[in-house]
Amino acid sequence: METMNAVSDAQREPLIHPRWLRITHWLNALAALIMMFSGWRIYDASPVFPAIVIPTSITLGGWLGGALQWHFAAMWLLVCNGIVYLVLNLLSGRFASKFLPLSPRAVLRDFIAALSGKLSHADLRQYNAVQKLAYLAVVIDLVVLVLSGLAIWKSVQFPLLRELMGGYDNARVVHFCAMAVMAVFVVVHVAMVALVPRSLLTMLRGR
Repeated sequence: METMNAVSDAQREPLIHPRWLRITHWLNALAALIMMFSGWRIYDASPVFPAIVIPTSITLGGWLGGALQWHFAAMWLLVCNGIVYLVLNLLSGRFASKFLPLSPRAVLRDFIAALSGKLSHADLRQYNAVQKLAYLAVVIDLVVLVLSGLAIWKSVQFPLLRELMGGYDNARVVHFCAMAVMAVFVVVHVAMVALVPRSLLTMLRGR
């Protein structure tokens, strides 16, 4: 009886993250991490900034050819899964309800509250303004990563995209900077999850 009551209570908990969101979230995370670690190995083969060298111990692929294989495999996963993620977010109305409205004043207010330790995380169904900005920024960043990567990979086939990036060499700079932004997001995101572990449980269980 107690077990049945526990199951019943769990079913009555509000659904925060639907199954499709959790699946696409974890697939996006996997693809982004693989691309980041393999991308660092590719970068070391021809650094954009010679003074910046990524330690081999935190790269993926073992050598340039292996890193490229990992990178391209993860690229297809990121693009296909990312499109599904964006389309379902837009069609379900979740994108507008979770991330909008957003204003600079709200971001500043919540940022100050976070620094002072006064930012509430009691209701995980609602994102604060700083979270909204961070999630929107990383979505845009991933789009820039894909487009700049395409301008590098298929520079001849997509001359307009290459020129919009400022040429091949500038596209590499854009790609590296977008990767750096994603790396910072991952570090901050993991730190926030460590501070509010319930957020990890909701992304696993949905409730």
